[in-house]
Amino acid sequence: MDFDFSDDQEQLRDAVRKWVDKGYSFDRRRTIENSGGFDRGAYNALAELGLTGLYVPEDHGGMGMGPVEGMVVMEELGRGIVLEPLTQALISGAVIAGYAEPKVKAQWLPAIADGSALVVLAYQERAARYALESCDAKATQAPGGYVLNGAKSIVPVGDLADAFLVPAKVNSQLGLFLVERKSSGVTTRGYGTQDGARSAELSFKNSPATLITTEGLTALEHAVDIGIAASCAEAVGVMDKTMAMTAEYLNTRKQFGTTISQFQALRHRAADMKMQLELARSMSFYASLKLNAPTTERRAALSRAKYQLGNSMRFVGQQAVQLHGGIGVTNDYIVSHYFKKLTQLEMTFGDSMHHLGEVSSRMQDTAGVFA
Repeated sequence: MDFDFSDDQEQLRDAVRKWVDKGYSFDRRRTIENSGGFDRGAYNALAELGLTGLYVPEDHGGMGMGPVEGMVVMEELGRGIVLEPLTQALISGAVIAGYAEPKVKAQWLPAIADGSALVVLAYQERAARYALESCDAKATQAPGGYVLNGAKSIVPVGDLADAFLVPAKVNSQLGLFLVERKSSGVTTRGYGTQDGARSAELSFKNSPATLITTEGLTALEHAVDIGIAASCAEAVGVMDKTMAMTAEYLNTRKQFGTTISQFQALRHRAADMKMQLELARSMSFYASLKLNAPTTERRAALSRAKYQLGNSMRFVGQQAVQLHGGIGVTNDYIVSHYFKKLTQLEMTFGDSMHHLGEVSSRMQDTAGVFA
């Protein structure tokens, strides 16, 4: 199997890296964080690069690319701990393209691709504990379509997004709906998250909704798996930069007349960080390559990847802080922000314990050894 990236993929990586290095400095990120955790100008810059339309078909104004290109882009955004939720554009573009009717595709896909519409997934509910089939929101038929009632939690930039993809029960079946933020009965409450980004609590009261698909659980599982793969790739970028900053610090900081990189115990810890980073990178590749696999195979693979990435994120982040010493936890020092981002990503789309349970529940009698 060829694991080399194509010339087009390398050019895409280079374009995103240059934008992060020149257009998304740490100072700009701090300014965005202090002003609420989301900047429409930065999101529009991602759209100008074509990234918001990465998974949107070309006949709807997108780039029509696949999971490997998504992985390349998210790694580079992770290196800059970019706050703007490109993952949500990847999810909404892929889900609407794959499950919606032609009229809905024609209305929303071009807007997602050019960045004029930010559509985010609103699926988490209180006490659901990452269980996708657990849903109290309800949709009922009404003249001209559906109305939706319920509440969703921790929705990325939920108070600033243009529309939401919302799972809701239709009788006993789970459907997936699109609800515009400006629709009647929609209320939002925004707040900052620990990594400096922005989320919101949503409530719907007889809010007009457009049906995406009656196969809601299938579409929701696919959406979450896209999010997991993107989060894994983003985490690799965050860890890669964290590792580089830690190595630079070890080669600069002096104690007892020599750089602390000369201390064998610290060199071993740095080597362990590098090992966890490369293990995470290989599992991120695995996650992206399995995104187009059959549902059962894909779901198992993505849980395996997210579990390993969760372990790696926690290890690399904690070791980076410890190797930096007290400065590593100060808000003015960049490493603390990378650590917070890794902590947030570990809990996004299911934490490590949740995915360990998913891996365990999907094991066959042979546990895959002889399968």
